[in-house]
Amino acid sequence: MKTPNYIPRISDTLLNTLLESSGAVLIEGAKWCGKTKSSLQAANSVVYMQDPDEGPGYMAMVDAKPSLLLEGEPPLLLDEWQMAPVIWDAVRFAVDKRGSMGQFILTGSATPSENVTAHTGTGRIARMLMRPMSLYESNESNGKVSLKDLFYGNSDIGARSSLTIELLAHAICRGGWPAAVLMEKQSPRVAMNYVEGVINLDVQQVDGVEKNPERVRVLLQSLARNISTMATVKTIMDDIQVAESTISDKTLNSYLNALRRIFVVEDVPAWQPSLRSKTAIRTAYKRQFVDPSIATAVMRTDANGILRDFETFGFLFESLCTRDLRVYSQACDGEVFHYRDKSELEADLIVKLHDGRWAAIEVKLGLKQIEEAAANLLKLSQKIDTKKMNQPSFLMVLTGGQVAYKRPDGVLVVPIGCLRE
Repeated sequence: MKTPNYIPRISDTLLNTLLESSGAVLIEGAKWCGKTKSSLQAANSVVYMQDPDEGPGYMAMVDAKPSLLLEGEPPLLLDEWQMAPVIWDAVRFAVDKRGSMGQFILTGSATPSENVTAHTGTGRIARMLMRPMSLYESNESNGKVSLKDLFYGNSDIGARSSLTIELLAHAICRGGWPAAVLMEKQSPRVAMNYVEGVINLDVQQVDGVEKNPERVRVLLQSLARNISTMATVKTIMDDIQVAESTISDKTLNSYLNALRRIFVVEDVPAWQPSLRSKTAIRTAYKRQFVDPSIATAVMRTDANGILRDFETFGFLFESLCTRDLRVYSQACDGEVFHYRDKSELEADLIVKLHDGRWAAIEVKLGLKQIEEAAANLLKLSQKIDTKKMNQPSFLMVLTGGQVAYKRPDGVLVVPIGCLRE
């Protein structure tokens, strides 16, 4: 069911692979990140649970006989399936009964409450997390440097990015939302509309528990101010209490969990490698949104605003790089972490593949910090116990600059405007 104006996504290949090896595929991710349009490229029929005309009939069908919803030509797309969680068990049963691959695609922009399904779906329903578009997908990175190639040892790089600091600021504020990327006159307004929807509607619906919209806004503002840092719960709590007279730990955690369940918040976990000598490794998550535009929208700023505050720009640039590396790493069968130990030695991002290969990356918006970043990466690589784990496949300084090259010490300097999966 091809759709017009579709911009191909890196995850399209993964979706097709999962359909070939699973009876059904669940695609999760934030609203507006492109799950439905991407799924339509692979689907032959569709049921829109949110259709205002057909939706009530679908819900009645679910109550009476859920299997009636599953009679479309496979792969059948069930969009926003979590509106009727019983669909999960119906799909699982149908997959078992039919015994064929690629029967269903389920999309959802919220994780249902626990215990709403009778079976986990293990072995029948594969999962895929979709994120907003990377700079390569929005045609702003030229893709001259491939993450996959780097992991295979092809590190003789040389390329030039056309992305200036001003264009990067614009890309951060606009975000990777397909609707915003496709607009003839691109604007941060799409991200602002998204944030207002989260505050006033989405976060309220995820668990049926009423939440104070202004408290949600204050929480998002605190997370935005602390983006790309390991800010503690106490720090977030103190921020909120400036505007709120009081908030309990339990309430704060419930709000944070709700934001995670609608895929707004996606913190970066800590990496815990095997080291040559005992060193205490920080285990705290790094605060992060699924897209940097959420932070700028909450702060009600634009490209001109962050260009006047380079410290904040640096944290937002790391958020942009985190989003893109997550998209690229997923295509390489990997995940993204961060590293920091008690000596404050750190790597902003660690890409770890599921076969054990890994790479350490420092993110630097400007060029003056490249020397220090490279030294930190080399120091970290020397700490790793290579008897217990692999040496790094590569060390990289990911920059907002315009030239990609390999330094004499082997550290790669790569503009985000040259990177791809």
